[in-house]
Amino acid sequence: MKRKQHKQLYEKWQAYKNDPVSLLLSFLVHLGIAVTIVAIVFIVGYILIKGIPNITPSLFAMTYNTKNVSLMPALINTLFMTVLALLIAIPVAVGASIYLTEYARRDNPFVAVIRIATETLAGIPSIIYGLFGALFFVKYAHMGLSLLSGAITLAVMVLPVVMRTTEEALLSVPDSYREGSFALGVSKLRTIFQIVLPSATAGIFSGIILAIGRIVGESAALIFTAGTVAEVAKSVFSSSRTLAVHMYAISGEGLYIKQTYATAVILLVLVIIINLLSEWVSKKLERSINGE
Repeated sequence: MKRKQHKQLYEKWQAYKNDPVSLLLSFLVHLGIAVTIVAIVFIVGYILIKGIPNITPSLFAMTYNTKNVSLMPALINTLFMTVLALLIAIPVAVGASIYLTEYARRDNPFVAVIRIATETLAGIPSIIYGLFGALFFVKYAHMGLSLLSGAITLAVMVLPVVMRTTEEALLSVPDSYREGSFALGVSKLRTIFQIVLPSATAGIFSGIILAIGRIVGESAALIFTAGTVAEVAKSVFSSSRTLAVHMYAISGEGLYIKQTYATAVILLVLVIIINLLSEWVSKKLERSINGE
């Protein structure tokens, strides 16, 4: 086995010797991978080292005050905000993607405009979404600083991400699946919901996971739309803060730096758990679709 590996390395080296450009590109790729891994390990390790010793039971009290600096209300609000934003964004994004891939003609200029607009929206800074949400949802629509204003703003913000990943997932489904379904006399709508969408589940979930990560870690857009009230939202029209906003608020005061690091650990763990859970659900759905 080792001889085979050495032989493969030797053959690669001989190939690179004859092509120095490939050698340089290979070196840069591996260097980029190494730098990325080191940066991630350093950031995560620094947060864990600084935060874990400061995690105390008082941080998980149900009521926030200046003594315990509890993160529990913000944690509950984060879950509420995530679920509400996804309930708004996913149907719109998936529906738009179905129209673009299954119904609209591929040479339609309207489709090209939508795709350009989607890619443009994906690159807009979150603070711009926050200002738009403050002007439109908070002021013009009279929703005020509330959970609903923040959730709609976040839904608009993650819409391009979910749309693009869903569209790519639907386009990756072979046309033979559709043709076979049509040949059996199945309607177009039923083909989409029973053949195409289940086959694209993994790709759709990857977009949802990206959206969840952005929602959970967002603070700039929510400061202007959801507010910073440190209590559990009683309704969708109540002002509240998420974990990311909670971190921003207590770190800005300069008195609770230790609690800020502890909150960062909880936020990191929450993102990891959500990603693992989403991946597990995606695999379970894919296995059930494949009949395993």
